[in-house]
Amino acid sequence: MKPPTAAQRRIIEAADPATGRLSGTEHQLTALVRARLAFRHPRPPHAYFLTPAGHRIRDEDTAPAPAPREPSPATASTGVFAARTGTETAPAGPEGPARAREVRSAWEGLVELRRMTNADGARDRPCAWERTHLVQAAALVLEASGRLPAAPGRDGYRVADTPQPEAVAVRDPAPDGLRACAAALERAGWQTSEHAGSRAAGRYLLASPRRT
Repeated sequence: MKPPTAAQRRIIEAADPATGRLSGTEHQLTALVRARLAFRHPRPPHAYFLTPAGHRIRDEDTAPAPAPREPSPATASTGVFAARTGTETAPAGPEGPARAREVRSAWEGLVELRRMTNADGARDRPCAWERTHLVQAAALVLEASGRLPAAPGRDGYRVADTPQPEAVAVRDPAPDGLRACAAALERAGWQTSEHAGSRAAGRYLLASPRRT
């Protein structure tokens, strides 16, 4: 496979960090498809996403950066999708139908990435990308299921890293909300267990991507 051109690398590097969605002209994106670095989603709006080979190139290009290229709350204002974890300290950005469309498109892209990268083509089981982006992947599951993230003046779910490998902590102040988060994650191929935290923190979920 020929190495990508400088212009193609710029497009790959600018891909959405949460889903691998690409932006560019039709000619540029079609060239990436021919190079097997991107694929076109079969459903409208027929967006383009990085293939596993494209993700590897993006990771190689961004690896030397002094800070990890993880989505941050600021991405909401720069036009790049980032699932909301409920831990953002900056304004989360617009709500409503526009956000719902973004979330739906990102979820569809992730399901397609599962199909493309899981050895058996399974769409109901998390893929390798989710295992290396646990917080963003779990937050996308919850937001796509209709759960609301915590925000200033509003209770909701919060997703955070844990010291345990391949596990995130999910919190919701309402017992029903915590159970709804568990159900959403399990439907999306995650396994969950409920635990008692400190008196102030209350109960929480440990959630991990299911392997089989």
